[in-house]
Amino acid sequence: MTNESNNLWFQKGETISEKQALKEFGLSYKDIVKSIRSGGLQYRQQSYFGNPFIRLLRKEVEALIKNKNGNNFLETRRKKIKDNNKMKKEIIRCPWCGEDPTYVNYHDTEWGTPIHDDKILFEFLILEGAQAGLSWITILKRREGYRKAYSDFDVEKVARYSSKKVESLLQDQRIIRNRLKVESSVANAKLFLKIQEEFGSFDNYSWRFVDGKTIVNKLKHLSEMRPTSKESDNFSKDLKQRGFKFVGSTIIYSHMQAVGMVNDHLVDCFRYKQLTAKTKKMKYHYNNT
Repeated sequence: MTNESNNLWFQKGETISEKQALKEFGLSYKDIVKSIRSGGLQYRQQSYFGNPFIRLLRKEVEALIKNKNGNNFLETRRKKIKDNNKMKKEIIRCPWCGEDPTYVNYHDTEWGTPIHDDKILFEFLILEGAQAGLSWITILKRREGYRKAYSDFDVEKVARYSSKKVESLLQDQRIIRNRLKVESSVANAKLFLKIQEEFGSFDNYSWRFVDGKTIVNKLKHLSEMRPTSKESDNFSKDLKQRGFKFVGSTIIYSHMQAVGMVNDHLVDCFRYKQLTAKTKKMKYHYNNT
């Protein structure tokens, strides 16, 4: 087909791509192909940087929708698409994450998700300890720096850190350079290994404090969220008796929220529904020895 015939065809009215027809009118590829074959739709094939696509006449697409489904269908379909797009934009989250992309992503993909991987549990134990006296977003923005500084949270490597390595960490601008926190992270790594040896995994050890299942608190308002619980008290007490540092009940409760031992998403948050549905399907067994 020549460019001249294409231009004459375009003068018949506004044209749209098949993707626009799918998005705006809710037509399926099957509808489009069927209508083209039956003569209900005219089309012209074009290419953009070598990628082929077709264009349709908007008035013919509108006529097809009306003839197929009645005069009110087009308006109803457009309203449905508009409402669906509005719903996507109005996802309800826990208000504490605000609009910071780092915080929102953490809320949407990690916070409250049950974790049973010792490497990740160790990571959160270190990060929660580093947070003491600071905001969580401060730590999240340094998370990649911590991963690089702490050997990707390989607990065996961290446990072998020498005093020279500790001094180098205290000069590392990617992390919180607090001597007590850095030194305790290395000491805690050694104790972490002892727990793994005693219980088979830190996972087995830690989830004992919630009987192996997530505690769902069904919170309606942030004001209902507590800083500690009897479970975090017991968890914290046991860790302290084993020699761990920066493991107060408040820090441990934050750890439990992060790794899904507690689901403190507000009930109207989209993640609450996702996680409670997932928790009901999960059957986790820990070694209670």
